[in-house]
Amino acid sequence: MKELELNHVYKDYKLGNKSKFNALSDINVSFEKGELVSIIGESGSGKSTLMNLIGGLDSDYSGEIKIGGIDLKTFKEKQLDDYRKKKIGFVFQSFNLIPHLSILDNVTIALTLSNVKESEKLEKAQTLLKKLGLENQLKKKPTQLSGGQKQRVAIARALINDPDIILADEPTGSLDSATTLQILDILKEIADDGKLVIMVTHSEKVASISSRIVEIADGKIVQDKKNDDYKKGRHTQKLVEKDREENLQKGKTKKEKHLSLYSAIRLSLHNMWASKTKNFLMALGVSISLISMILMLAFGSGLTGYITSLANSYSSPTIVTVSKTAVSEENQMGFMQDLTNPQPFENTQEKDEILQVINAINTSLEERYPSITYRVDRQQVEYGYSVMTGMSPGAATINFDLDGQESSNDIFYLYTTPPYYSDQQMLAGSIPGKPEEIEGEMVGQIMVSAKIASLMGLDDYTQAVGKIVTIKVDHKVGQTPLDLEQKFKISGIVDVNMFENMLVVYVDYNYFSALVSQNGGTLAPTSFYIHTDSENTTNAINNILSGMEGYTGSVENQMANMFSQMMSTFSIALTVIAGISLLVAMIMILVVLYMSVSERTREIGVLKSIGARKRDIKKIFTTESFLIGLFSGLVGAVLSGLIGLILILMFNSLLGFAPLSFHWYYFALAIGLSVVISVLAGLYPASKAAKLDPVDSLRHE
Repeated sequence: MKELELNHVYKDYKLGNKSKFNALSDINVSFEKGELVSIIGESGSGKSTLMNLIGGLDSDYSGEIKIGGIDLKTFKEKQLDDYRKKKIGFVFQSFNLIPHLSILDNVTIALTLSNVKESEKLEKAQTLLKKLGLENQLKKKPTQLSGGQKQRVAIARALINDPDIILADEPTGSLDSATTLQILDILKEIADDGKLVIMVTHSEKVASISSRIVEIADGKIVQDKKNDDYKKGRHTQKLVEKDREENLQKGKTKKEKHLSLYSAIRLSLHNMWASKTKNFLMALGVSISLISMILMLAFGSGLTGYITSLANSYSSPTIVTVSKTAVSEENQMGFMQDLTNPQPFENTQEKDEILQVINAINTSLEERYPSITYRVDRQQVEYGYSVMTGMSPGAATINFDLDGQESSNDIFYLYTTPPYYSDQQMLAGSIPGKPEEIEGEMVGQIMVSAKIASLMGLDDYTQAVGKIVTIKVDHKVGQTPLDLEQKFKISGIVDVNMFENMLVVYVDYNYFSALVSQNGGTLAPTSFYIHTDSENTTNAINNILSGMEGYTGSVENQMANMFSQMMSTFSIALTVIAGISLLVAMIMILVVLYMSVSERTREIGVLKSIGARKRDIKKIFTTESFLIGLFSGLVGAVLSGLIGLILILMFNSLLGFAPLSFHWYYFALAIGLSVVISVLAGLYPASKAAKLDPVDSLRHE
């Protein structure tokens, strides 16, 4: 059986004007193992085209090309890949070594594509390179070798998979005469070892050492003659047949392997290191987007957490505040609206809005939280009152003596003291106690914000404790007329951090209600407080309130919720901006990888010539994009952590607190997003690389 047969092979190229160029015409020829064949002819005669067809690089032809009696036309794409990997070894005139790989890696690349064990690869390559006189060049790069050494590396790469056929396209075309003789001796020895060696050459000197010369002209074989002077080595046909049988048995018993993920990662790392500056700058660009995203999330979480904790410090885990809001027709600002409370005027449940709210809460507790046995009792409720008078100048003022002259300042917020306030909210003094007699007059007690101290001209706000002031109120909200003038003693300075630049006054509800009654008014509560049995119950009732239209929690909670919503919206907006920058980074990765495909087109052609499947090429480029994404994500996470630490130290030094809160899942999200966008960006370049034509790729400059 012939090793290689070509029967009536035709090959046409389509031209731009829709005409055809006949490159090969009715080629009929056969070859056997152990032959050293030279194919000669002028440029354009069809020599290289014939080699590409034999090598399985080009399948667009008519006729038969049989290998061991099997027609290549019957091979599927995967079988053609395996054919190039196992049966064919290419040796190119321009060597086509991969520049960023070492000599050892260039030789073992074919074994890497077959997922051969590392120890086996090294043993085979070292043995082969030693045989070719390159045992001291293993770690060098191709640029460090002479032309003859490069060609010997290319021969070693062609032989590493022990193919049956060696195809050498002008193997000595770029070598001097002395080196040419060395390479020809090696090729002759390979043929003498029982392999079929086919060379394309222009040189009659090269052809003269061949066992057979096939001449092509205008796509046709015009001469096929044997060289009677050729002397074969010591190897016999018996050894050739034995070698054929051993290879056949190996093919039957050994399971076919392909490029492993480990090998793909290793190759990708080599490729990335070869363009380390470009890849580093690309990774840095992606990481900047990730840093901005992480910092935006950290700021949003930190500020929200700070405001929430601040609000929580003014409340109790076992007290629920229920308030009703309305809008003033005069200024459209949010005021607390009176809760209809008939006591002590009408004791009818139908008009008792507070009781209606309590009943609604109890019903919801029973339906939505069956595990909670607590129920609100009307008798446990405390009342509260609050009004924002700052939008109506003169409606409520605090008056005091300032250097012998009376000073009057508008009160912005007027509250009754919430039951959840305690000494922990006090900056100085204490919670208001009972009224006391001062100079024959009953004087109540109030708490005020620290702003009062600056208004009173005091050096320290603690000096305001014990001072006597006059509160004047001439205001009406809802059903509550407020018209009074009363002296008060400042019992304490309250921490109103969220309103530190506003004048806030707190007074006892019962005392204030009595004062309003004495002046002919009625103080209907704007809020009431429910004492619960646990924080779990408090959270459940607050959840119920959030779904009751027209009712809210405490002012502190309202402010916290408002700021939280603002920060949440702000964080989302900034995160979207960061997301857009990630999209830009994705496009940048796609462009860089696309350019990389163009730069490495010849390398892709070499890989395909030694049996790399489309899937292998895709895996290499996809793995590379994955590693770029992973590296970018890690760089972004590390830099975010460092920048975050610096910002935390700065804010703590300047503000006393840091409005940043980092969570581990921010970094995990950033790394994950980086990998995802990089892999997605790499899909198109990887697919393009896999679809490149091997013949065109090898011709690419």
